Amino acid sequence: MKSMNKLFKYIGIVACMGTLFSCNDFLDKEPASTIAPENYLNEESQLASYANGLYTAILPSHGNWSYGTFGDDKHTDNQAASSYDNKFVPGQWKTAQNESSTENDKNWYFKRIYSCNYFLNTVLPDFEAGKIAGSAGNIKHYIGEIYFLRAYEYFKRYQMFGDFPIVTTTLKDNLQELTDASKRSPRNEVARFILSDLDKAIEFMAINPDKKKTRISKEAALLLKSRVALFEGTWLKYFKGTAFVPGDAKWPGKDKSYNSTFSYKSGSIDNEIKYFLTQSMDAAKKAAESFTLVNNTAKVQQSATEAVNPYMNMFGDVDLSGYSEVLMWRQYDLSLSTHCVVVAAQHGDYGVGVTRGMVDGFLMANGLPIYDAGSGYKGDNNIVNVRADRDSRLSIFLKEPGQLNILYPGTGDHYVPIEPVPDITAGNDENVYSTGYALRKGNSYYQNQCGNGASFTGSITFRGAEAYLNYMEACYELNGNLDATAQGYWVALRNRSHVDPDFNKTIAATDMSQEAKNDWGAYSAGQLVDATLYNIRRERRCELMAEGLRYMDLRRWRAMDQMITTPYHIEGFKVWGEMQDWYKNTNGTSKLVYGLNNSKSNVSEPTRSQYLRPYEKVSGSLALDGYKWAMAHYLTPVCIQHLLITSGGTNNVADSPIYQNPGWPTVANQGPTTVQ
Repeated sequence: MKSMNKLFKYIGIVACMGTLFSCNDFLDKEPASTIAPENYLNEESQLASYANGLYTAILPSHGNWSYGTFGDDKHTDNQAASSYDNKFVPGQWKTAQNESSTENDKNWYFKRIYSCNYFLNTVLPDFEAGKIAGSAGNIKHYIGEIYFLRAYEYFKRYQMFGDFPIVTTTLKDNLQELTDASKRSPRNEVARFILSDLDKAIEFMAINPDKKKTRISKEAALLLKSRVALFEGTWLKYFKGTAFVPGDAKWPGKDKSYNSTFSYKSGSIDNEIKYFLTQSMDAAKKAAESFTLVNNTAKVQQSATEAVNPYMNMFGDVDLSGYSEVLMWRQYDLSLSTHCVVVAAQHGDYGVGVTRGMVDGFLMANGLPIYDAGSGYKGDNNIVNVRADRDSRLSIFLKEPGQLNILYPGTGDHYVPIEPVPDITAGNDENVYSTGYALRKGNSYYQNQCGNGASFTGSITFRGAEAYLNYMEACYELNGNLDATAQGYWVALRNRSHVDPDFNKTIAATDMSQEAKNDWGAYSAGQLVDATLYNIRRERRCELMAEGLRYMDLRRWRAMDQMITTPYHIEGFKVWGEMQDWYKNTNGTSKLVYGLNNSKSNVSEPTRSQYLRPYEKVSGSLALDGYKWAMAHYLTPVCIQHLLITSGGTNNVADSPIYQNPGWPTVANQGPTTVQ
């Protein structure tokens, strides 16, 4: 009983109560537990305080660069950590017996959902009865925030599992009631539920309520709505005809009686796809009306007298309220809460390097791919050439030895004034450049903002450029062409990036066989997509680089099927060219050690590739032969604990209302089987 109850109940509600804060207070500050529940949530400031306590638990933010906004794409074709991910070694990702003991690593998890439900179940009746003291507008806004936070938390669980229980009430400590609540709703209905919560949030919330943009707003809700709808619309499109969509003959949910009458609310899966893509376009367009793009000078400021680059600084400033494109951000303070992003961005990004595939995906400034004969690409024998005449998003964020990392020195001892030769031989994640390529995204030129390893620059939670990208993609996926609005958004993004705005020129020059070498997004369901859709995806990849959305995109595009039969080799810079001379001792010998049977190897062998392969240095690496994929990996397995607890005391997983995801076994410590 106790184990089951933990799946749904957050008994530490009092921990969300206590000291009250205004809209401008730091959102990560923990209120004290001093007020009894029956005397709480009955006036405006208490509602704000309760919401504050959920912000940092639910919304993304900075960490040490490798864990947080900038490092969340580290196990994709965009970025690579110093060690491989078991998701790409079929058989190594296995069903677990129990959930992790670490809160942030829990998957089938309802604590935060319970917190939101407790608030809504308590506050809504009192608000309708006029029992809550304070401004009606502010009260409605805080109610809207909780709807938003529940939607965001549900979106995280839905991305992992697809079908998921929809729980909107605080449940009693009754095994049968909790078991009944474990029934998984089909994924499209979960997505519709999330959109419904976001519609309520949009209805209740104000526009930019605190003027600093540190609180959730109507604009943020519109952007999230466009993201969720685009996810489900494209998922249904690319997984249609498989066990991964409701109603299919192979869908595991069909074997549960409670799903026996399932049908799509719109009448068919095709209508459902249209519904979600239309919803995405509508929400994205409304969100896009609320901001203007931040200016990009296309220059990396290298002296205090040079003009600042607002686009570059937007990712590393202390106060983000003045950046028009930022719809919401998290504020940090040296005395309250800090992170390590700035220090990491001046070293090797805590061992999270940019891949060759990511770098090669950027266009030249003239709008041509690097492989085009007329592109003017200078090659990748050194980083200077790699950055030359490229899309400015690459040239300003890809670090080059000799550039200044600090323009305004201050106190502290963890900074790197001048970018060094990338250290690819370091034995720790804090200093190693895992691919040789590293980003300065998140760096600050002010040393007093990163003293002694503690940074307090702001963290972007939602950025408006995504609305342009969501609209463009949804429009093309729905209609097979781009309307005037989508074309205008694309031109605006390319102009801001200092790339020739003629995207048709790029499309005409695109060779999908070349793009497929370095971009998983060139595929859907194991087939190459058309050049127009690919370039829409390329724009998204480049604009949102290192912003934590890549793996989300790859899953909904079904962009990893090809690796079931054809392994992909993660690569970094061209180490076995002229850049190998960077790694010589004073006596002329090399610091680079290779050999699969050499335990001291620090680089991959030149016979494998001229490019650094971080997971192919020693024979013991399970990723030695490249990254591979299994269909089951598109969804997370349900751990066996939940199947047994809800089995009605029989300890037979078949008696549980919870069903396992496609391809995953119902016994612990086993990898997935083939999904037919």
